Amino acid sequence: QVQLVESGGGLVQAGGSLRLSCTASGHIFSRYPMGWFRQAPGKERDLVVAFTSSGGSTTYADSVKGRFTISRDNAKNTVYLQMNSLKPEDTAVYYCAADASYSALLARRPYYWGQGTQVTVSS
Repeated sequence: QVQLVESGGGLVQAGGSLRLSCTASGHIFSRYPMGWFRQAPGKERDLVVAFTSSGGSTTYADSVKGRFTISRDNAKNTVYLQMNSLKPEDTAVYYCAADASYSALLARRPYYWGQGTQVTVSS
């Protein structure tokens, strides 16, 4: 059974930082490309970052480049999204996702999704 479990969301002031975590089933974490997506109220779900299991490819959305960074803890089957210099427009529900195809992540159509975690940035 595939599981993606996010945590770490919350309320933060503009300019602040948060770190999101996504713990994945072992076979997903070690083999599948994964990504972070976000969906703000009334908007489509957008890609934040996609990355391969090897780390050979990473794709960040232009809106988060230089502010958000992914990292991995292989011993914990966990990926992290470090979000710095947060802006009110970063407010959204953030989802962890995975798919056997990197292209599916880039196309915003991964097969596996977590339940989401709310991030709210106040001005």
